Amino acid sequence: MSTTSANAFVAVSPGVYRLEAALTFASVPLLRDGGLELINSASDGLTLDLAAVSTVDSAGLALLIDWLAEARRRSRALKYAEAPSTLLSLARLSDVEKLITG
Repeated sequence: MSTTSANAFVAVSPGVYRLEAALTFASVPLLRDGGLELINSASDGLTLDLAAVSTVDSAGLALLIDWLAEARRRSRALKYAEAPSTLLSLARLSDVEKLITG
Protein backbone atom coordinates (compact mmCIF):
# COMPACT_ATOMS: atom_id res chain seq x y z
CA MET A 1 0.00 0.00 0.00
CA SER A 2 1.18 3.49 -0.64
CA THR A 3 1.78 5.67 2.39
CA THR A 4 -1.36 7.69 1.70
CA SER A 5 -3.46 4.59 1.27
CA ALA A 6 -1.96 2.84 4.29
CA ASN A 7 -2.77 5.81 6.51
CA ALA A 8 -6.35 5.91 5.26
CA PHE A 9 -7.28 2.42 6.52
CA VAL A 10 -7.22 2.24 10.32
CA ALA A 11 -7.62 -1.18 11.93
CA VAL A 12 -10.42 -1.06 14.52
CA SER A 13 -10.73 -4.77 15.29
CA PRO A 14 -10.11 -8.01 13.39
CA GLY A 15 -11.79 -7.64 10.00
CA VAL A 16 -12.93 -4.06 10.68
CA TYR A 17 -11.20 -0.99 9.26
CA ARG A 18 -12.17 2.67 9.46
CA LEU A 19 -11.63 4.59 6.24
CA GLU A 20 -10.26 8.02 7.11
CA ALA A 21 -10.17 9.78 3.78
CA ALA A 22 -12.31 11.65 1.33
CA LEU A 23 -13.85 9.50 -1.40
CA THR A 24 -13.39 11.79 -4.38
CA PHE A 25 -12.07 11.77 -7.91
CA ALA A 26 -8.70 12.92 -6.54
CA SER A 27 -8.41 10.24 -3.83
CA VAL A 28 -9.80 7.18 -5.63
CA PRO A 29 -6.52 6.31 -7.42
CA LEU A 30 -4.68 6.50 -4.09
CA LEU A 31 -7.20 4.37 -2.20
CA ARG A 32 -8.17 1.69 -4.71
CA ASP A 33 -5.18 -0.64 -4.29
CA GLY A 34 -5.24 -0.38 -0.50
CA GLY A 35 -8.87 -1.45 -0.43
CA LEU A 36 -8.15 -4.32 -2.82
CA GLU A 37 -5.32 -5.50 -0.59
CA LEU A 38 -7.64 -5.54 2.42
CA ILE A 39 -10.22 -7.52 0.48
CA ASN A 40 -7.63 -9.99 -0.77
CA SER A 41 -6.19 -10.54 2.69
CA ALA A 42 -9.56 -10.94 4.43
CA SER A 43 -10.03 -14.58 5.34
CA ASP A 44 -13.61 -14.25 6.54
CA GLY A 45 -15.44 -10.99 6.13
CA LEU A 46 -14.38 -7.39 5.98
CA THR A 47 -16.20 -4.33 7.26
CA LEU A 48 -15.23 -0.82 6.24
CA ASP A 49 -16.50 1.83 8.65
CA LEU A 50 -17.21 4.95 6.60
CA ALA A 51 -18.12 7.30 9.46
CA ALA A 52 -14.90 9.30 9.04
CA VAL A 53 -15.36 9.85 5.29
CA SER A 54 -15.56 13.62 5.08
CA THR A 55 -16.38 14.12 1.41
CA VAL A 56 -17.77 11.86 -1.28
CA ASP A 57 -18.52 12.22 -4.97
CA SER A 58 -19.56 9.87 -7.75
CA ALA A 59 -16.00 8.58 -8.20
CA GLY A 60 -15.94 7.60 -4.53
CA LEU A 61 -19.26 5.79 -4.88
CA ALA A 62 -17.90 3.98 -7.94
CA LEU A 63 -14.87 2.89 -5.91
CA LEU A 64 -17.08 1.39 -3.19
CA ILE A 65 -19.01 -0.53 -5.85
CA ASP A 66 -15.73 -1.67 -7.43
CA TRP A 67 -14.56 -3.02 -4.07
CA LEU A 68 -17.86 -4.89 -3.65
CA ALA A 69 -17.45 -6.46 -7.09
CA GLU A 70 -13.90 -7.54 -6.27
CA ALA A 71 -14.98 -9.00 -2.94
CA ARG A 72 -17.74 -10.98 -4.61
CA ARG A 73 -15.36 -12.16 -7.32
CA ARG A 74 -13.07 -13.50 -4.60
CA SER A 75 -15.97 -14.92 -2.54
CA ARG A 76 -15.29 -12.53 0.32
CA ALA A 77 -17.96 -10.74 2.33
CA LEU A 78 -17.60 -6.95 2.34
CA LYS A 79 -19.89 -4.68 4.33
CA TYR A 80 -19.95 -0.93 4.71
CA ALA A 81 -20.90 0.52 8.09
CA GLU A 82 -21.80 4.04 9.20
CA ALA A 83 -22.08 5.48 5.70
CA PRO A 84 -22.35 9.28 5.85
CA SER A 85 -25.61 10.86 4.74
CA THR A 86 -24.00 12.45 1.67
CA LEU A 87 -22.91 9.02 0.46
CA LEU A 88 -26.34 7.54 1.11
CA SER A 89 -27.99 10.39 -0.79
CA LEU A 90 -25.68 9.92 -3.75
CA ALA A 91 -26.24 6.14 -3.69
CA ARG A 92 -30.01 6.66 -3.52
CA LEU A 93 -29.88 9.08 -6.45
CA SER A 94 -27.84 6.52 -8.40
CA ASP A 95 -30.24 3.72 -7.45
CA VAL A 96 -27.48 1.69 -5.74
CA GLU A 97 -28.29 2.40 -2.09
CA LYS A 98 -28.84 -1.29 -1.33
CA LEU A 99 -25.28 -2.05 -2.41
CA ILE A 100 -23.93 0.37 0.18
CA THR A 101 -26.33 -0.42 3.01
CA GLY A 102 -26.32 -4.18 2.46
